[in-house]
Formats: sequence, structure tokens, C-alpha cells
Amino acid sequence: MSLPKTKHKYSLQQRLVLAFGILLILFLSLTGLVLDQAYKQSVEAAVEERLQLQIYALLGVAEPDFDGSFFVPDLEEARFNQLDSGLYAFILDENGHEVWRSSSSLNINLAQLNLLLLDIEPGLTVFGNAENELQGPMSYAAYGTYWANLDRIFNFVVMESVAPTEAEIREFQSSLWLWLGGLAVFLSLAQFMLLRWGMTPLKQLAGELTDIETGKKEQLGEDYPSELQALSQNMNMLIKSERQRQSRYRSTLGDLAHSLKTPLAVISGIVQQKKRVNKNDLADVAEQVERMNQIVSYQLGRAVQSDQKRVLASPVAVEPVIKKLGDALHKVYLDKQVNLVIQLETESFFYGEESDLTELLGNLMDNAFKYCNETVHVSAREEDRKLMINIEDDGSGVPEKQRHWVLERGARADTHHSGQGIGLAVALEIIGSYGGELKIASSALGGASMQVIISRN
Repeated sequence: MSLPKTKHKYSLQQRLVLAFGILLILFLSLTGLVLDQAYKQSVEAAVEERLQLQIYALLGVAEPDFDGSFFVPDLEEARFNQLDSGLYAFILDENGHEVWRSSSSLNINLAQLNLLLLDIEPGLTVFGNAENELQGPMSYAAYGTYWANLDRIFNFVVMESVAPTEAEIREFQSSLWLWLGGLAVFLSLAQFMLLRWGMTPLKQLAGELTDIETGKKEQLGEDYPSELQALSQNMNMLIKSERQRQSRYRSTLGDLAHSLKTPLAVISGIVQQKKRVNKNDLADVAEQVERMNQIVSYQLGRAVQSDQKRVLASPVAVEPVIKKLGDALHKVYLDKQVNLVIQLETESFFYGEESDLTELLGNLMDNAFKYCNETVHVSAREEDRKLMINIEDDGSGVPEKQRHWVLERGARADTHHSGQGIGLAVALEIIGSYGGELKIASSALGGASMQVIISRN
């Protein structure tokens, strides 16, 4: 039966893609802003350094006259000699009056620039920005110097249009955001592919669960990453437990039908053979009815038991259970005077439910008491994290050809003794629920040897 499907707003992969996308956008945006600001600052610093060098070059060639004017030959920087080249130079006196200007600055009106160049301390460079209607915004550097032979202070001013710098910054910004955009696309695609690759085990898990649901597979595979190993193992245990539960219900119905055959046959024989039913016959009928009631109660009790082995079950000492069962069976088979020998090499423990151990050993020891001549030998030991219990008797044993058949439901090697014939099958079912095994062999006593092996996982 398919499980109802619920709609979710986002799948796990969509959530990761969305979260990574938001983080990527924020990171690249912040990175772009930081790089852009850093580049602007570096360009501004380069402009200031360049203006400072131009002032030093101007100082090196400027020659003052006694009247306060300056003679400046052609400068090495050709732009000073080209009209409206974008690089301009001025020399002002301490009152802000112009005493010299470069050929490139003939169209510049200093009064419109509102330069705050008065009282510049000699040896100090002042940087600033100004704007002219024709030339637009400009950066300038002004350097105050004291001319000793004239006993006057002059300000050397160099100005440069910011248009080339702004164009350089815009070009850098275009390249920067283009590269960051390309990087965002690449990282998004890489992240998408990595997520698809990373989600492959989950998709494989979902696909295998669908195959199990449709009957194409029996259980989940084992080729999962370590993070999903525990999940796949637990899912396999759950699937196995569910199948065992279904198998138990089917087996219980079969056992119940098989177990009721004999009592019903007895009652049917009494009714068919005798027209009149006396008190003894009524007692037989009542006995068979009680027997059927016990069978039904027992089988229903087994049907509701959990098949899942308890991983954290408390250890149960084996020896007390064996002794308790031995005392009970001695009373049941009092007329046989069975000699029970219990041998435990070490203190042994069963990791599971005590009721399971009692029912398991009860069935096997009951068979041993029933089919022995006079001796039953029970031994137990633990070895390599395995519990090994061996139950032997000195009876007629089980022929090798019949050993597999004996383990089938309802089969009995000896049809002369009364019983339902499912004791070994019930024991085998309990052993199987704990991942163990039951072996039938010949005993050194001459009869059958039933060896139970249960791993402690």
C-alpha cells in the first residue's frame, strides 16, 4: 500500500540551492563593493602622488624675478603646453594673485574654482577638488613654499581633470562586475552539480524504497556513504521486522489450524461413533475443548509478540532459566526419572527477552525429555560474542535425512508420541528473530543434539 504523498513548499535540494544562492549573492556583492572602494582609494592616492610629483617638477624649473613674476620654461610633461589638455599648473602669491599659469590653463577662470589656497604653511601640500563649467570636476594639489631671496611665500598649484580617472574607474567597475557575475554563474552551476551529486545517495535511497514497495527488491543496498549507513541498516531491520511480523501472522494461522486438527478429530470421532454421550465422553470433549482454548490463547499470544530483536536488551543469565525449566520438566516426566546434567563452562548470558529464552529452551528441553531414554545433557558457553547452547539426549536421535524436514512447521520425526509437532519450528522462529541458527546433529549420548547459536550484535 502506498503512503500518502504530502506536498512541501521546497525540496531539500531547493532549500540548499536557495540558501547558497542568497549567500553567494551577498558574498559577491560585498566583495564587489570592497574591491570597488579599494580601487577608488588606490586611484585617488595615485592621482595625489602624480600631482605631487608634477609640483616638484614645476618647483625644479621655476625661476622667480625680483618683481614677483616667474619664468617657467617648457615642462617635460607635454600636457602643460597643450591647451585644455586636462593638466594645468598655476603659481599664486601669498594673497592668492596669479603670477604664472601653464599654456594648458589659458581658458580656466581661477575665480570660478573657489580654491581655498590662502595661508598654506610652507612645505605643506593641500589636496582638494574643484569644478569648472568648461573643464568639469578636477582634482588639485597646492604646495606652499617660502622664497628666501624674495622673502615671499608662493603657492604652486597643479590641477588635473577627473574625467580620465572616472573613466578608468568605470572601466574597472564594468570588468569587476562582469567577472563577479561570471563567477556567480560558474559557482551556481558548480553548486548545483555538487548538490545533485551529493543528493544522489538520497535519491538512490528513495528509489530503492520505491522498488521495495513495488516488490522489485527485498532490501536496501549497502553502497551508501557512512552518514547513511546507519539509516539504511535500520531501514533494513525495520523492513525485515515487518516481513517477519507478517510471516508470523501467516505462520500462526497455519499453526492454529494444524494444532486444532487433533482435538477436533477426537470430538468428531466421539460424536460419530456414539449416539449417546456418557459422562466419560463428556469429560473427553471438555478436555479437548480446553486443549483447543489453550492452543488458541498460545498462538494468539505468539502472534502479537514483536519480532524485532532488542538492540539494548538487558542480559539474561542462562543457567537459572535452564534449572527452572529442568525442575518443571522433572515433574512433567516424573515417571521417566530423567537424569538432567547441566554443564556451563563460563557464566553465559542471553541478550534479549527472558520470555523468548524460556520458550526457546522450553521447547527444546521438552523434546529432549520426551524422546530420551534416561539422560539429558544441557551445556552453554560464550565464544567470540556468540552464545552456544547444546541440548543432547540418549534417545533414538533424528536421522540425517529427516533433520531438515523436522525443522519444518508441524513436522515430527516420531509420530507415536502426542503433541502438536511445532516445538522445533517455534524454537527456530525465535532463534531466527535474533539472527541465530539451530543445528541438529547426533549426540555423543546416542540421541539427538540440538545446538543453538545466537550472535551478540
